[in-house]
Amino acid sequence: MKREITLRVNKIEWKLTVDDADTLLEVLRDRLKLYSVRESCGVGACGSCTVLMDGAPVSSCFLLAVRAVGKEITTLEGLEQGEKLHYIQEAFVQERALQCAYCTPGFVLAVKSLLEENPNPSDDEIKEYLSGNLCRCAGYEEILRAVRVAIEKRAAL
Repeated sequence: MKREITLRVNKIEWKLTVDDADTLLEVLRDRLKLYSVRESCGVGACGSCTVLMDGAPVSSCFLLAVRAVGKEITTLEGLEQGEKLHYIQEAFVQERALQCAYCTPGFVLAVKSLLEENPNPSDDEIKEYLSGNLCRCAGYEEILRAVRVAIEKRAAL
């Protein structure tokens, strides 16, 4: 069944006609052309499709778009600051915490949520929080270092 919904994505309201079965991932990529949101596993287990919903990480491949009505959705594109990278993105680049970068948007958004919830997490807390995000080609040690650098950058803001 089709229905009209309004989604608030990256601080912009979008009026869309969607099918009840459309996932948030499908709407973000196919309709809104937000390509940082990626599909890999399709069952919410890898983190490549991570977006923030009211500040918390969710798997957009597993969430129906109609369930996002009334929520604030943030994708990597929503972190844009003109031509300047977000401090978490800077940390990932600085520490080379990416290889192919397919999973990086999901990691960056998860780290953003973590640091808003806990500005000074331990390594164990970082690992636990990011356990839903998988990377198949970069080392997790680089990602952990990038999070530590992001913590320092955030404190300096």
